[in-house]
Amino acid sequence: MKRVFLILICLSLNSSFVFKPRVSAPSPIQPHPSPSQLDWQHLEYYAFIHFGMNTFTDHEWGEGRAHPDTFNPTSLDCRQWARVVRDAGMKGIIITAKHHDGFCLWPSSTTTYSVKNSKWRGGKGDVLRELSDACREYGLKFGVYISPWDRNHPLYGTPVYNRVYKDQWREVLTSYGDVFEAWLDGANDQKKRMVYDFSGFFQTIRKYQARAVIFSDAGPDIRWVGNEKGFAGETNWSPRDNEGTFPGFADEKALNTGEEDGTSWIPAECDVSIRPGWFYHSTDDDKVKSVAQLMEIYYGSVGRNANLLLNIGVDRRGLVNEHDIARLIEFKIAREEALKTNLARGRATASNFRGNDTQFSPTRALDGRPETYWATDDGVKKAWLEIDFGREIEFNRFLAQENIALGQRVKRFSVAIWRDERYETIAQQTTIGYKRILVFPVARTRKLRIVIEDSKASPTITNIEIFRAPGD
Repeated sequence: MKRVFLILICLSLNSSFVFKPRVSAPSPIQPHPSPSQLDWQHLEYYAFIHFGMNTFTDHEWGEGRAHPDTFNPTSLDCRQWARVVRDAGMKGIIITAKHHDGFCLWPSSTTTYSVKNSKWRGGKGDVLRELSDACREYGLKFGVYISPWDRNHPLYGTPVYNRVYKDQWREVLTSYGDVFEAWLDGANDQKKRMVYDFSGFFQTIRKYQARAVIFSDAGPDIRWVGNEKGFAGETNWSPRDNEGTFPGFADEKALNTGEEDGTSWIPAECDVSIRPGWFYHSTDDDKVKSVAQLMEIYYGSVGRNANLLLNIGVDRRGLVNEHDIARLIEFKIAREEALKTNLARGRATASNFRGNDTQFSPTRALDGRPETYWATDDGVKKAWLEIDFGREIEFNRFLAQENIALGQRVKRFSVAIWRDERYETIAQQTTIGYKRILVFPVARTRKLRIVIEDSKASPTITNIEIFRAPGD
């Protein structure tokens, strides 16, 4: 009888151990990204392509007066664009399907000012068809910019034009497959002032491509970073308080930094051109940005919780120019060399991890799996994670990522190295977000700490990487 009783007790204890509930994950904080916004953030780097009537008139802002026959690329090859973009390490292309001059790169029924009335391909050409097909072939996302400003359309400036513009989006969004980003701005004619129906524009895009993210100065999904230089603020929150804002109304300082207590999730996109202008001009062939400039932009955009939209102006042949191709590949090689070998290996410890449960231990920030992360107990907003490399290493790049699916949390953090038997802070910054990359002179150490100095809620660090980039 005693033996049976003891067996029952052991089974009971074993059962309690086996079925003990695991520690729950941190609850998301508001706001946080939608699945489409999260997919967009993972792209990090993709191409803007400015190509159209301005390419042939040598303008940046055309007036909509050039004859349709002026548009006549002699060797247009969208497969070449896609191949270059893919080889450069970019994940997609957004094309200027219609710029301010009003010329449409697809045979639109909404206007006479389009490829259908040009001599190119005998009026049967369709740049969007060729590009969307090429993007699918090369595994790239396809995106579209349609300018609301139209300097050619006779109805521009009247309420009826809003219907025209919605129809242009309908045509594009129902004819060329999936569109990952719908890009529009608030450009407006200063003489013929147009009152745009932005709410209706957004509803139209949502109706035909619900998973496409919408970019404008004010979102609703992706915001302009507030400049065309490619740099997000050193503090960059994805949340924004978007009430009362609209495309064309740009508080550049607020757009550059976001807002810690913003009520809407509207992350920043950094648009910048590889040349001085957006469209191709042969006089700029020797003015392509240097690799050093592009690396600085990369660290100031992707490395500051934003995505990088790098513009390429396709030339009059209808090809990405050789000067641009060479620089794009050099830029890719420089990025790969700078972030080549991750040195974040060793014994990881932390001042706190959630419920002392291994699923939230500091090693989760080093395992290379985006779905795992180090997290602290609820209410613990200050903590540190230490890596003991077991030997002395040299490094000059530090990368950290939050699990932004649960919201952006870190308000302030620092990096410290073990030197002369004590920790010495070598870098101190504010936000992390999806990705933060710090650049500093070469440091040598056997141990490193990332110190979360303040956070909106328990921090969730999904990735830490350390590199020794060439030079410096």
